[in-house]
Amino acid sequence: MWTRHHKKRKFGRLILPAVTVAFLSYFGYHSLHGDYGLRAAQDFERQRIARSAELAELVGRRERLERQVQLLSDGSLERDMMDEKARYQLNMSRPDEIVIFDSYLN
Repeated sequence: MWTRHHKKRKFGRLILPAVTVAFLSYFGYHSLHGDYGLRAAQDFERQRIARSAELAELVGRRERLERQVQLLSDGSLERDMMDEKARYQLNMSRPDEIVIFDSYLN
């Protein structure tokens, strides 16, 4: 009966741990720096907060404009509002008036 004797190589025992370390390193790196990693999640959160603030500003602006439109709509047309809009659009005022421009009239 023939038996084969293999030399135990130190290199063979290191293959599985080296592959495991490479595997874990690759996925560990991409879990932090990848497109959907932790740093990308922080960037997405910053964008969400900035866009929420922008949305709140736009909603407030829209509400102001809707209030102005409601004042100019049929049935509730106020003479003062109509006079104010006409003066602003035509860039006219009486000589005894002081004109203060406000940004919401744009």
